[in-house]
Amino acid sequence: MKTCLFALFVLFAAPSFAQQRVPELSFDSVPDFLKLPSGMNFGEVSGVAVNSRGHVFVFTRSNSAGGPAYAPSAAQLLEFGPKGEFLREIGKGLYAWSFAHTVRIDKDDNIWAVDKGSDMIIRFNQAGRVMMTFGRRKESADEETKPWEHVSPPLPAVDGLFRQPTDVAWDSEGNIYISDGYINSRVAKYDKNGDWVKSWGDRGTGPGQFNLPHAIAVDRTNNIYVGDRSNRRIQVFDTDGKFLRMFTIDVPPAPGTRAVNGNTPTGERLAAVIGAPNSICITPGPTQVMFVGESTFPGRIFKLSLDGTVLGVIGRSGRQLKQFSGAHQLACPSENEVYAAETSNWRVQKLILHPQGQTSSTSR
Repeated sequence: MKTCLFALFVLFAAPSFAQQRVPELSFDSVPDFLKLPSGMNFGEVSGVAVNSRGHVFVFTRSNSAGGPAYAPSAAQLLEFGPKGEFLREIGKGLYAWSFAHTVRIDKDDNIWAVDKGSDMIIRFNQAGRVMMTFGRRKESADEETKPWEHVSPPLPAVDGLFRQPTDVAWDSEGNIYISDGYINSRVAKYDKNGDWVKSWGDRGTGPGQFNLPHAIAVDRTNNIYVGDRSNRRIQVFDTDGKFLRMFTIDVPPAPGTRAVNGNTPTGERLAAVIGAPNSICITPGPTQVMFVGESTFPGRIFKLSLDGTVLGVIGRSGRQLKQFSGAHQLACPSENEVYAAETSNWRVQKLILHPQGQTSSTSR
């Protein structure tokens, strides 16, 4: 019986690259939207978020001159106004800053930063004051302090501590969900007061298991979507961690698409990265859609319904405006406005979608 169930799971989860018609969504990228101070540049931009006033928050792997090449302090959290004007840096020199990963804004406009290098998640209030911390960084005074290793079997998870966390989200009751991704392969849950509740998931390929849970988002009915990147799928859970369903994005790249960095994947390697969910955002409001950014290649952004149906594809791999490489985090304050933070291209693009201008193309 177990063998039959496993075979059915493999059949369900395997990529299917049959010919299909996928709309190409018409859109523009606003040139030079974010205005940095003179002489200042982004590093790898790993995070972007937008608050209720239209302010844009960028988490960038900059500020890296203060340490050796193998262990820099690569994290700055910056705020911009609705027109892209630079406003301030938040948490300059913060003890938690090590290697920026994602930034999110909750319903009360609190600012949450997830730092992969320090294993910490920080909640700031609107004024930029630290209000809560989750996890704890390794102490530099300890002789065994060094980067985490990917060991097999994986290290046992510890309540309240993280190993290279990736993202954070909240349900309608204010419960907190943290994807603890690169080492622990789980989702952690806290209540609204910051008290530990539970965690679920471990390393693997079965339903409810993860291989790098890299992004997390919650819809208005409290379904939790986890971007299980290296398993090339999005899994959906209820608030207790019960597995509900999963889906994949099986849209091959346009012929002639080239990788920005490294060899262009082909064959089995290409099949392993198509649609791999690097980033997820869900629009607000009663009628919600999801945007998903691929990893570095093929580098596209997809618009999906919440059941996993691909509604359209945005852009392709490249360095020019309207092209992407490493869409590491997305913010979607509306269905027609999307912000894309790119690690490989060191920028944030503001995208304006034109829903009446989409065309259909056949992908193979």
